[in-house]
Amino acid sequence: MQHIETLLHELSRWFLAPVLVLIVLLFIYALYAAGGFCVEFLQRRRTSGALPLHRLRDRQPHCELADLELHVVRELEGLRLATRTAPLLGLVATMIPLGPALAGVADGQMAAVGQQVGVAFAAVIVALLAASTCYAILIVRRRWRLGELRTIEKTLTAKGA
Repeated sequence: MQHIETLLHELSRWFLAPVLVLIVLLFIYALYAAGGFCVEFLQRRRTSGALPLHRLRDRQPHCELADLELHVVRELEGLRLATRTAPLLGLVATMIPLGPALAGVADGQMAAVGQQVGVAFAAVIVALLAASTCYAILIVRRRWRLGELRTIEKTLTAKGA
């Protein structure tokens, strides 16, 4: 039984660095998505030009509504994935250092406890910031795209009638 516990402890320690890297990458992705969102927001406010789905339809005139819906799903998939995985990775990054921190409490090594807990909480905070940013962008972009799809659908219905 001791071998299994040691193996699990070592495995969890090995995963800390990759999990922290993934959290940083998700945070960078959230910043990138926020930048793209701000650009699109400003374009929507400043111009009455074609919206993204309208531009896609102009480039591909034979594109059907189902194709546009698939495009929207693909476009939003990264945001959905980041929204769901970032909190989970934050939880993992919180739990891994807590084992050594608890052992440090038992041994009276408060400096080690502080370091481990600091890593744990920093990771979960960054992960939650990434997730909440992506979630807010996802909600607004989904609303925008559904509105665009509805407008295109009305146009197609009017042309067909």
